[in-house]
Amino acid sequence: MTEHKHETHPEIVKRLKRAEGHLKSVIAMIEGGRPCLDIAQQLHAVEKAITQAKRTLIQDHLDHCLEETVGALPRDRRQSIDEFKSITKYL
Repeated sequence: MTEHKHETHPEIVKRLKRAEGHLKSVIAMIEGGRPCLDIAQQLHAVEKAITQAKRTLIQDHLDHCLEETVGALPRDRRQSIDEFKSITKYL
């Protein structure tokens, strides 16, 4: 298998490491008996970080890999690809 890297991968790794840190603090908070509201806020931060990492990865993949596969298309055939890429922002 060939190495598959995009410019955004370091940014994604950074986000995931931040989420990992938040998750570790959530575990410590639960074990330490912290209030549920505090724990829920931290879990929300973890969710957002992971969701953003996923979105960045998917968008980057579509912008590069799909474009590479599809190649140059006439404008009338291009619309479906552009719409597909736009709609994935709502994942």
